[in-house]
Amino acid sequence: MKETNTQMNTQRTLAKTVTFSGTGLHSGCAIRCDLRPARPDSGIVFILEQPNGSIARIPARFKNIGALTYNTGLRGDGGEILTVEHLLSALHGYQVDNCEIHISDREVPVMDGSASPFIYLLSEAGIIRQNAPRRSLRLTRPVRVDSGDAWIEATPTDDRKLSIEYHIDFPHPSIGAMAATFSEDPHVYAHAIAPARTFGFLREVEYLREKGLIRGASLHNAVVLDDHRIISGELRFPDEFVRHKILDFWGDIVLLGHHLVAHVHAVKAGHRLHAMLVETLLKTPDLLAPVDQKVPHRVLHWQPAVTEASAP
Repeated sequence: MKETNTQMNTQRTLAKTVTFSGTGLHSGCAIRCDLRPARPDSGIVFILEQPNGSIARIPARFKNIGALTYNTGLRGDGGEILTVEHLLSALHGYQVDNCEIHISDREVPVMDGSASPFIYLLSEAGIIRQNAPRRSLRLTRPVRVDSGDAWIEATPTDDRKLSIEYHIDFPHPSIGAMAATFSEDPHVYAHAIAPARTFGFLREVEYLREKGLIRGASLHNAVVLDDHRIISGELRFPDEFVRHKILDFWGDIVLLGHHLVAHVHAVKAGHRLHAMLVETLLKTPDLLAPVDQKVPHRVLHWQPAVTEASAP
């Protein structure tokens, strides 16, 4: 049965708790996670069970943004969690507004490098509508952020969805220039965006591991390229690389704290530019207005991030 507009504009959460475990992409540690239902208007909150027995509650909001090097991290309440973007992307893609994520260590498991395992878990949990309106914000005028030749421009739209056109250009024979455009739709997300895996270059492995990163990376949880070709097997899509960039953006935009209605055009962007866009939207409140004037919204107050998220 097709949902009515009223049903589509209500908040959603999980019908039951689901549990999974895996390895951290950067830490290499074994990690256990529970995805649990949450009350209306609570948003998405990570609950880190730290080794000393303390509990850190870290809402997925821009004010808690942490690491932005090869991942998106969150920091707050005395704790830090890395690589949140793929799980946040799946929650966004499946239109889950409220969820508690209980996690045993400081990184979300990488799984197979995509969001598909999370979509499977969300499907297993089931998604239910809640008795509260979804608090969507629309863009009132165009806005642009840039860094060198990379940029993101967001423009108003008459649709009630977020859509994105993403362009990448890597000087590699297996990538080159690619572009893709998608709009919010749970079915399309599950089949066309979620399966796209993270990717990396073999020549960067030694440097990144010296920096304490990608200790859990393998040919089984990323698309890996040497200087000439892909060495980790066949792609899932001919344009899997740009689809993964859209997957990342779908997760990073969750840090706005509200559902965004706009069309976004991104060129050569990444986690830092995604964060710059969110920061600009929050720092300039007149850029955003409620989609439904009858639905009460909390006043947006910009708060600086705990790290220099706007650095190029």
